[in-house]
Amino acid sequence: MEALSFLSVPSAFGTLNLAWRETEEGPRIERVFLPNERAPVQDAVRVASLDAESSLGHEIVALGEHIQRFLDGEAVDFELDLVALELCSEFQRGVLVAEHRIPRGWVSTYGRLARHLGTPGGARAVGNALAYNPFPIIIPCHRAIRADGKLGGFRGGIRMKQALLELEGIAVSQTGRVLTDRFYY
Repeated sequence: MEALSFLSVPSAFGTLNLAWRETEEGPRIERVFLPNERAPVQDAVRVASLDAESSLGHEIVALGEHIQRFLDGEAVDFELDLVALELCSEFQRGVLVAEHRIPRGWVSTYGRLARHLGTPGGARAVGNALAYNPFPIIIPCHRAIRADGKLGGFRGGIRMKQALLELEGIAVSQTGRVLTDRFYY
């Protein structure tokens, strides 16, 4: 099995790192490290940057560029074809796919997601599945909030979660409450 490779993606939030592996089926993203997370780059076969010339596959470079555009505030729809969802449990895959379907400019609560997945009372389990989302940004877990309208957690930090929601046109009050009636599910 080929070792992980990394692509650094600069953004206004800091540098994100995509960890991917080349497989027989093509490249598979195994993890997205947000700016405040330390990527284990010392284990990388190669580390490349979007602005550096490299032999990276077109798919990985294109994904990095899509992420940059998204973080600059553009409306970008991410496909899941490069994402290694097979590394997640069946429950987490269901949560991540449901979260991926939440459109830009909309939010859902952990409880709404749980009910949609046929697990009423499973808000905490949904929250845990999203807390360990290996593909943030591609799977926009920042769109899940608490039942009381507050932001909840995010691996990139609450400030980044708020900023991402605001880039999508969702206002957040000074007390950290989402100000929208656009709830999905």
